[in-house]
Amino acid sequence: MSSYKSNNQEAEDRQAAGSHLLKHSRIDPVTDSRVGLSVTHLPFHRSNRDMRRPFVNQLQLLRVTWITIALLALLVSVRRPAVSATAADTKAPVPVLVELFTSEGCSSCPPADEVLARLDTQPLQGVHAIVLSEHVTYWNQQGWHDPFSLDAVTDRQRQYGSRFNLNDVYTPQAVVDGSVEMNGSNGVKLGEAVLKAAATPKADLSIATAQWANGAMQFSVHGSANPDASLWAALAEDSAQVSVLHGENGGRTLHHVAVVRVLQEMGKASADAKSPVSGKMLLLRPTNPKDAAKETGPIRLVVFLADRHSGRVIAVVEQTVPRT
Repeated sequence: MSSYKSNNQEAEDRQAAGSHLLKHSRIDPVTDSRVGLSVTHLPFHRSNRDMRRPFVNQLQLLRVTWITIALLALLVSVRRPAVSATAADTKAPVPVLVELFTSEGCSSCPPADEVLARLDTQPLQGVHAIVLSEHVTYWNQQGWHDPFSLDAVTDRQRQYGSRFNLNDVYTPQAVVDGSVEMNGSNGVKLGEAVLKAAATPKADLSIATAQWANGAMQFSVHGSANPDASLWAALAEDSAQVSVLHGENGGRTLHHVAVVRVLQEMGKASADAKSPVSGKMLLLRPTNPKDAAKETGPIRLVVFLADRHSGRVIAVVEQTVPRT
């Protein structure tokens, strides 16, 4: 009995020092949480003292092996997303045209203006959102004349209304790549539509020799000929701020981005030398030159190819040009 007590006392001393030995002479499986294995500890007796050291060494080796495997797996799992992200970063973002039909006379429009501004300054991954703030005219009889409103914009929205089979036009309305429309205040739905549009590759289109001179934009465009498409061009103020005095937004200061000053069809994208995508020099002036002349900040030039039947945008590009 004294021999058993001595051995038991020795076992307790070893256990206090961190040994995984048992107090009593019985087999008791214990789970090692670091490696997820169930390890069976043997009772310590003089008769198996020589057996204990090889067992402990094997257990330590097993633990080291599993820990090494776990670390390697962790490193691989961490590095894989990094490689994918790097590959995604090198891919050029897909341009998507987002048109917002809005008005300073509409009290529902400022939230949509903010959504458009966020889309302009906080782009979605893999997308280059090219935005246009297009101000309609039919709110001008409601107490406030929108200084940016254009008849050409109202006409364009009505054309969209016919294509989308709408009973009437409305603000704020967002149109993505000429293919889908929604309430411009619905940021979630708009973001989803932009991402979906980006899944369709665009045709090549580029702007060359763009220069602002004498109150007009001089530029040339290079792109693939497409007899079923027309080239459109827009000039837009980079940003604007207006204190509205009357109407539904009376007393508010409104902020806009990419405010359209002119939107014009430049011609069919034919294959001849007269085509607007052939690289010949083009000229575009704001619809209201006197109002545009008051602005001194940079101006955006947006050009896009649209299917002449469906209105779908098949190519779009923009360039910001300083006023000189």
